[in-house]
Amino acid sequence: MTRPRSLLAEAVARLAAAGVPSPEHDAFELLAHVLGTTRSALPLVDDVPTGPGTPGERYDDLVARRAAREPLQHLTGSAAFRYVELAVGPGVFTPRPETELLAGWAVEEAGARPDAVVVDLCTGSGAIALSVATEVPGARVHAVELDPDAFGWAERNLAGSGVDLRHGDMAEAFVDLDGQVDVVVCNPPYVPLTAWDGVAPEARDHDPHLALFSGDDGLDAMRVLERVAARLLRPGGVVGAEHADLQGESAPAVLSGTGRWDRVRDHADLVGRPRYLTARRTLKP
Repeated sequence: MTRPRSLLAEAVARLAAAGVPSPEHDAFELLAHVLGTTRSALPLVDDVPTGPGTPGERYDDLVARRAAREPLQHLTGSAAFRYVELAVGPGVFTPRPETELLAGWAVEEAGARPDAVVVDLCTGSGAIALSVATEVPGARVHAVELDPDAFGWAERNLAGSGVDLRHGDMAEAFVDLDGQVDVVVCNPPYVPLTAWDGVAPEARDHDPHLALFSGDDGLDAMRVLERVAARLLRPGGVVGAEHADLQGESAPAVLSGTGRWDRVRDHADLVGRPRYLTARRTLKP
């Protein structure tokens, strides 16, 4: 038997030495996961069994894997996103907290339109689509994912939600909805190929590259999104899309340069970095 405090102190030190960005948070989350409890309930645990086949051994293994920069969410098998819990693991992009802002925008826009038709392109785990379907019950939500492994995770997360999930390329998706959509939302790949070395190991080595990289400038997918959203949206419909923090000018320029959009705006995340753009499909014919 070992006191939780001792296990946690050792784990925090190992994770910090490995360069994990949030060693204390991750150490606590992993121990709570192993013990089948919550982080807030850990002070109520007196001792943790150690030795072969025990929770202590399993904890030691998970800490070692996290120190090797395997994503925390892959180790616990879940990721919290707004008001939903998503199943995640190898083969699907792990949803980030900053994407909750884009999802919140989509929820607000859908909620302002009776019986809104919403399309989530590049849905990945289904995080945004599930958030809209959960928070705006009257919305008709559609989602598409190209990567077969990610599609499997989306199927699992969206089961029973009423979301129309399709497997395919966003470039050719939902031709049956052309001109009928109120809100298009997308978290596309946006990392420039030239930025490979600067990507965190958790993403570079574990997230699918199809969900990360998008040409030399990182905007190839944004250009496709612009064309698809223009095709799908009814006049006055809106689009929102995440981008890299260095694309606060270049990403909106993809839309504003076509003449198909007005009210093109960029929005910052909670620490002030450029994070996502929004625009309205022009009312002009």
